Amino acid sequence: MRISAAFVGLGLAVVASACTAPRGITTSGKVTPQGEFRLAYNQGFNVGSAPLSKAGTAVRDAASQLGSQAARGDTVRYSGTVSNVQAAALAYLLDPVQTTADLSIRYGVVPRLDVGYKYAFGSHVFDTQYQLLGPTGSVENPERGAASGTTYASIGLQYAIQRAALPSLPFLSDINSLLGLSASRHDILIPLTVSQSFGPEESIGAISYGAVYAHSWVSYGFTPSNLYNRAGTGVLPALDRQSRNFSSYGAFLNLKLGYKYVYVVPAVSLYYQNYGNYTLLDGSTTSLSGVTVIPSLGLQFRIPNMR
Repeated sequence: MRISAAFVGLGLAVVASACTAPRGITTSGKVTPQGEFRLAYNQGFNVGSAPLSKAGTAVRDAASQLGSQAARGDTVRYSGTVSNVQAAALAYLLDPVQTTADLSIRYGVVPRLDVGYKYAFGSHVFDTQYQLLGPTGSVENPERGAASGTTYASIGLQYAIQRAALPSLPFLSDINSLLGLSASRHDILIPLTVSQSFGPEESIGAISYGAVYAHSWVSYGFTPSNLYNRAGTGVLPALDRQSRNFSSYGAFLNLKLGYKYVYVVPAVSLYYQNYGNYTLLDGSTTSLSGVTVIPSLGLQFRIPNMR
């Protein structure tokens, strides 16, 4: 029995496990003072308009009705619905609607320069930040002129690498074997941050805002199984690995609130990106673009220089 592949949409739309690099900006314009460490945990939510627009109510309803039939091993004939499903899968891999979490550590290497590493449960992120404006003292040893309201500014560079694939969950095993979707991704992100200190040298926090540019390189492919052509006369071959790249443009705002050693950091970032055109299994293409909102809440710990 050959059936439509609409059922795939729900699985892709709800649980596509797309590891995406954290793009929420939670740092201030003041870099980590020389010899200090900063540890942080952030919990956020990535909300992309592209995947939401590609997985509408009709696809989700059809998925609910046909999922049980597909699980029995019925073959699927390629159709316009399959194209829509692939577009939804790609949208979720590029910009998933999902919770995010990351752990990070930063260290002040020299005055005005720090480096950091962030683990985002699937993504590895390396970054550095250079302070362009403002004092370089610490809470214990503030520079002359450092006071509440002092302006800081910095520019950063972040590089992230991650791998993305549909999750291996029991009720999704048929979907995974049907499309065989996999992807990898590299990202760079360049934030320009301005902040005003609360207390000398941000002793009780800061308000930070700025603009950010990002660029992403994506490699993806489909290796279908038991997915037939439109005529139903043969199984569709795999789609050779495809490479794409695109730019993102964003703005952000965050608050750092606490005292000396522990701070709460609520933040929100907003991005727009045109992902470009992506090839599907039948040789057609789909165009993707959208806005992403990333609210987050973090906890930051400061470990001062003990010398």
